Amino acid sequence: MLRIMLADDHPMFREGVRSVLDSAEGMTLVGEASNGDEVVRLALELQPDVVLMDIRMPGLNGIEATTRIKASNPAIHVLILTMFRDDASVITAMKAGARGYILKDSEREDIIRAIWAVASGEAIFSGDVAARMIDYATRPVSRLDAFSDLTYREKEVLGLVVEGCSNSDISKRLELSPKTVSNYLTNIYNKLQVADRAEAIAKVKEMEV
Repeated sequence: MLRIMLADDHPMFREGVRSVLDSAEGMTLVGEASNGDEVVRLALELQPDVVLMDIRMPGLNGIEATTRIKASNPAIHVLILTMFRDDASVITAMKAGARGYILKDSEREDIIRAIWAVASGEAIFSGDVAARMIDYATRPVSRLDAFSDLTYREKEVLGLVVEGCSNSDISKRLELSPKTVSNYLTNIYNKLQVADRAEAIAKVKEMEV
């Protein structure tokens, strides 16, 4: 019997997933969490086989929660179940240790199949997410890849800076808070050893020569 935990801050969605699990053979729901801190605590207490993890939650987000759970017990498998399909979310989730990434509008059978796949150690993605992963893996090398100290998200933020986006634009495009964007920029400037936006752009432009 697979022991499942569910982490999502929307009660109605948890209710829907609960009904899916109740009707599935060989699975039992052992706990629910409505925020990142709670799912980390409960996962380490209940030791489920699989955690169904949303990305955007109060407190710790799903990526941070996944990192902490995997660091404490690598045997707990994490399946991301979210509505976000952007490249950065998928890549960072995989780097955090998630074994699968499916969307909330997936069919009941696809969710159940994904749970079994992740529980057996396989990696699984929703169809359109898998297509995006293939596109990401096969796209030409970016000039930003020369900055190996930057994380994927930092490269994404820097790329938008080079395109001329303001902090507000970046916040909307990446669905990040203004403070988070500002923090990313501070990290980028420190890693590139530049003082401001203009110097960062100039440093990227140098890579084109």
